[in-house]
Amino acid sequence: MSTSAYDERLTVPLRWWVQGVMFLATLWIAVILWVPPALAWGITAATVGLFALAMIVYGNARITVADGVLRAGPARIEAGFLGEAVALDETEAHHLAGRDADARAYLLLRPYLKRAVRITIEDPADPAPYWLLFTRHPVALAKSVNALRASL
Repeated sequence: MSTSAYDERLTVPLRWWVQGVMFLATLWIAVILWVPPALAWGITAATVGLFALAMIVYGNARITVADGVLRAGPARIEAGFLGEAVALDETEAHHLAGRDADARAYLLLRPYLKRAVRITIEDPADPAPYWLLFTRHPVALAKSVNALRASL
């Protein structure tokens, strides 16, 4: 049985969908002026489908703490290899994802998220010194990871 201490899907914000719809409407207006209407609708429909697929796939990243494992996007790590988790504010997260970043670190970045959690990795075989996970709820994620570590 799976017990989840933390589960978050990093879906894209509503404003991205709105901006995409406005772009697609502009595209349709531009295309319908130059090609037959049936072709314009076909091009627009294909573009709408590709846009929706891109937003769904990009927003499908998930962070889960459950059953002694931390999963972040496609990566996973057992609780025994986790060090301290620290919630970061916007400035700290920005610096750690940019100028202070370690090239070996595992990063799960989303441009629409401003806060993050830094989790130290204590696996000598793992080249990543830490994971930097951008999240909407950094305090809750850090608490969940630290509680998982404490339960060992």
